[in-house]
Amino acid sequence: MAADTAPRITIYSWLMVATLSFVWGGTFMVTELALQGITPFWLAASRVVFAAVVMVTVWGLRGFALFETPLTRPQRAAVITIGAASSAVPFALLAWGQQHVTSGFAGVSMASSALIMLVLAHFFVPGERMTLRRSIGFGIGFCGVVVLIGGQAFEANGSQLEPFGRAACIGAAFCYSVSSILMRRLPAVDPIGLATVLLLVAAAITVPLALITEGLPPLPDRQTLGVLVFLGLIPTAAANFLRVLVVRSAGPVFMSLVNYQVPVWSVVLGAWILSEPMPPALLYAMVLILVGVGISQYGALRRLFGRSRPAV
Repeated sequence: MAADTAPRITIYSWLMVATLSFVWGGTFMVTELALQGITPFWLAASRVVFAAVVMVTVWGLRGFALFETPLTRPQRAAVITIGAASSAVPFALLAWGQQHVTSGFAGVSMASSALIMLVLAHFFVPGERMTLRRSIGFGIGFCGVVVLIGGQAFEANGSQLEPFGRAACIGAAFCYSVSSILMRRLPAVDPIGLATVLLLVAAAITVPLALITEGLPPLPDRQTLGVLVFLGLIPTAAANFLRVLVVRSAGPVFMSLVNYQVPVWSVVLGAWILSEPMPPALLYAMVLILVGVGISQYGALRRLFGRSRPAV
């Protein structure tokens, strides 16, 4: 699949972004369950390895199709960089950084990747210029995430390593942004093949990292193993494939809308399934986020609904 010069945002693009937001928003709860039976780096490695195995199977059934033309040396380096920056490196940075920062700051740092993406795409992705309307929309959406998180958004926890923990979280957000930009710039490629290769690169990084930092993995119980299978299959393998489709067709800036919606789903699902308290600011936050999305994607929404309006 070749990436067009101009992003192609369709109803399917919106559905895929909504699906990714819901899936990744619920992943935090499932991750908490997994961490009861496995260490953080082995959790990251396990979900990536399982996802890679599943995707290799699917890819093999499709004949291992990948790029339509041989890659140049810089393009091969870009693929390796994307594999590292899309999951392996940010997983490690977040696993370490969240030990020294509040969960609120970690959430805000992930939302900031949308703003980072906006700036990077302006300079490096054709058709993704940073207009005033788009900038205002993304800024409003970011404010919505800050309102949702509340007082913990920039709260200090007193850890001596907190500045480094915050830098690690921002570094993870930067990694996600860079990987999407590079992914968009790749030549024509099979999306399943690309998603599989990226997971294989991530597995080659996360497994040695887990061995070095945490030693041999603990033997998981049945519940933990089931959770790891779910994490590998849904929010890693399937979601990684959807992410490739969205970035390659609709563009990295559109894909970054997920970062504003994930905290909302995380809060809603936590209240619904775990009976956690619903933040009073949820409604205000959702309004800000929806307004920000509407402003930043006004042109795409107008084209979408303009096409769907019946002729009179």
